[in-house]
Amino acid sequence: MSYQSKSLVIAGALAAALSGVAGMASAQENEKCFGVALAGQNDCAAGEGTTCAGTSKVDYQGNSWKLVPAGTCETMELPAAEDGMMRKGSLTALERDLPQA
Repeated sequence: MSYQSKSLVIAGALAAALSGVAGMASAQENEKCFGVALAGQNDCAAGEGTTCAGTSKVDYQGNSWKLVPAGTCETMELPAAEDGMMRKGSLTALERDLPQA
């Protein structure tokens, strides 16, 4: 193997390792926030009858989550519910805004 080939292999391995570390760092900077996704825009966990990402049925569905920057979930400003009750994101699944069975 030539010197140039070895250098390319080492550079490729280093780039792959660094991209893995960057991916882990960005995942640690986010948290699951329940009840903040619009219909069909959740990242996962959308309750019974759904498969995962993009399957929430209603806006702000309480049992679906979206990744948000860490520390912002419970302070996000969301529109009030139809009954005027203020909505907030949660770090755990909520019982509000669930689709009709």
